Amino acid sequence: MSVEAASRTFRPSWSGLSPLTALAYLIVAVALVVAVVGPWLVTHDPLMFSADVNMAPGNGHILGTDDAGQDVYSRLVVGTGLSLFYGASAALVSLLIGSIIALLAMALGRPTEFALFTLIDLIRALPGILFALACIVAFEPGVASVVLALGVSFSPNFALITRATYLQQMAQPYTAAAKVLGAGRLRIALVHVLPNIAGALITQFAMILPRCIVSESVLSFLGLGVSPETPTWGRMIASATSYIEEAPHAALAPIIALSLATFALAVVGNSIRQRFNVSRKSVTL
Repeated sequence: MSVEAASRTFRPSWSGLSPLTALAYLIVAVALVVAVVGPWLVTHDPLMFSADVNMAPGNGHILGTDDAGQDVYSRLVVGTGLSLFYGASAALVSLLIGSIIALLAMALGRPTEFALFTLIDLIRALPGILFALACIVAFEPGVASVVLALGVSFSPNFALITRATYLQQMAQPYTAAAKVLGAGRLRIALVHVLPNIAGALITQFAMILPRCIVSESVLSFLGLGVSPETPTWGRMIASATSYIEEAPHAALAPIIALSLATFALAVVGNSIRQRFNVSRKSVTL
């Protein structure tokens, strides 16, 4: 059996980026660099308390201090890595749960498909943040609960994309040839179809990532996410809102960071969706 794979799953075209899209890519690149090298960029211990509470920017504190005397800049830098990590972890869990459930449902036949997609429809019927709240309340609040809850709440997005792309791929000649050669539905799904739907899953991941970051920040703001001393953007906003009149800088810094990151990631995700050609060439078996 000779297999001629599709030349390339993606064919990106980066020429002609609009200024807004180019700016979004730059913001994402800067955020990733800060997330990686953040520990070497801080000027103070982000967990250290001091008597200099709610200080304005200056006097050795680039962005001032918060109500606990902690350096806002250092907490913002460390929080960039934490917020991106938690958001990306939730999006990855969502991708794995949604794609695996959908592939198994489609490969194992109609009864399994009906049962699993009925469950997915039930999850979709609830607003994502409310479903995540219910999951966290049912378990113990914490990072693991937040990541799992958000992963489950956003998994229907990946399941629907997987099912639609699976049906599209099953109509291609190479899957028909695989059936003739005796391959089962599960083998076709995992060996032949899965590599060809990876592009659709990646673009969906790019679209879901900013939503996960915002949702994690909301849950942390409500006190159901990370521990209070952890400097994620949501926790920083929650702590600073009580002193918004005395120290607006302590709230504005994480709010601006969160807004810029979610905006940039959404634009980048849309750019990936538009610019990557996820159509596949037929595979000759």
